[in-house]
Amino acid sequence: MAGGGGGGGGAAPKQDELTPHPVKDQLPGVSYCITSPPPWPEAILLGFQHYLVMLGTTVIIPTALVPQMGGNNEDKAVVIQTLLFVAGINTLLQNFFGTRLPAVIGGSYTFVLPTISIILAGRYANEPNPHTKFLRIMRGTQGALIVASALQIIVGFSGLWRNVARYLSPLSAVPLVALVGFGLYELGFPSVAKCVEIGLPELILLVIFAMYLPHTVHMLKSIFDRFAVLFTIPIVWLYAYLLTVGGAYRNAPPKTQFHCRTDRSGLIGGAPWIRVPYPFQWGAPTFDAGEAFAMMAASFVALVESTGAFIAVSRYASATPIPPSVLSRGIGWQGIGILLDGLFGTGNGSSVSVENAGLLALTRVGSRRVIQISAGFMIFFSILGKFGAVFASIPAPIFAALYCIFFAYAGSAGLGFLQFCNLNSFRTKFILGFSVFMGLSVPQYFNEYTSVAGYGPVHTHSRWFNDMINVLFSSKAFVAGFVAYLLDNTIHRHESSVRKDRGYHWWDKFRSYRTDTRSEEFYSLPFNLNKFFPSV
Repeated sequence: MAGGGGGGGGAAPKQDELTPHPVKDQLPGVSYCITSPPPWPEAILLGFQHYLVMLGTTVIIPTALVPQMGGNNEDKAVVIQTLLFVAGINTLLQNFFGTRLPAVIGGSYTFVLPTISIILAGRYANEPNPHTKFLRIMRGTQGALIVASALQIIVGFSGLWRNVARYLSPLSAVPLVALVGFGLYELGFPSVAKCVEIGLPELILLVIFAMYLPHTVHMLKSIFDRFAVLFTIPIVWLYAYLLTVGGAYRNAPPKTQFHCRTDRSGLIGGAPWIRVPYPFQWGAPTFDAGEAFAMMAASFVALVESTGAFIAVSRYASATPIPPSVLSRGIGWQGIGILLDGLFGTGNGSSVSVENAGLLALTRVGSRRVIQISAGFMIFFSILGKFGAVFASIPAPIFAALYCIFFAYAGSAGLGFLQFCNLNSFRTKFILGFSVFMGLSVPQYFNEYTSVAGYGPVHTHSRWFNDMINVLFSSKAFVAGFVAYLLDNTIHRHESSVRKDRGYHWWDKFRSYRTDTRSEEFYSLPFNLNKFFPSV
């Protein structure tokens, strides 16, 4: 082994160079962890950055759904405002009473499938007036969401999910958390390419600002990587605006104009100056058993995906692994969040924002206060409609460029748990490989089938049953997590060597809230509420 480490010219490498990297309960290198807030000016800017990042999903979902429901630009603006307002409330609830992690609770793509199913329901087909049709469909989604929220509220607060999470090992967490991030690849480059001349510059600039500039300009190191999003979005947005004004898209097809132009969202004109969203603003919710079942399946998928996202957030906030009782509490509060979605009429359910989990990694700031400030921005801009609409009209390909980096970060949080597993065990290799492969392969079949046939592979006479099964198996994180959890808890589980191979022993002291003193620091409730709601 010549030409190795220090000392003499051909000396053998030092012993410590050959030892593997030590395993870490908490991720090192995070500048501000959950309980240590940055200085106020920096915290406010970081909070605004989180607000900007969560805007993407908040705008993209209503932009896709509201026109199909029969709504116009005014309706779309009000739905986006409502979604933003409720996201702010839900984020604060999760921050203070839920898991207490710096997680943003925003709109969720998981609920889009059952919502489209409600839009296509036969009983709305004969409605001639588009606005009445929009209101009726919105009330239908509200009813379905209100019923579906009960699932997470019961599973979370009863402690049922705590018992499920106790059997989660680092090995079965890897496919779940990895595909919570990587599974969203369809929202990354395919959306950047819808307007590649603004999406690609944003992606390249973001990598330069976050990864290269901090190491070349040492004086401003923490400014570039921490505020990369705030630097790059205005640059590319201005460039897109100049292209729009300069007439670059004058003769472009309507689709290109919609994705590229900065004046095509119709939000600034449609948004009111000041408007406070309120419950039942669209009228009384209507209930349909079948639609509620389909929404419940989506609620269950969101529960599993959020579990993965919470684990990623706890990692990037440099917290200890999340105790199952705290996770269960967070899921219960997320259920209350979906109930609020149903009461206010956002047209969409809530789950943990994966892109904001990725932003924690980019900024290396996992402070709770930053997320509370970002929730303040959400509520503020949702009430001042016109100002909020200005930011909401940033072209979608710019957001997609951010997703390429943030979803990747969230997924690699999952890969990080491999440090606790024995990668030289064939059992580990099988469970890992098979669950990730099936997590990509099964939803691919469901999505391909649906795009060709117009309905999912499960096609019986009962529409709600079809929706339930199709929603479950269209989620990559759900399939991968389910397969990994099932195999990990059934294949030779009781052998002592297997226990070490799957890394189960590393998380032993975090299975109960009391066994590690750090749990109190990160996850205890405020205002002495732990006395009344003890964690076990």
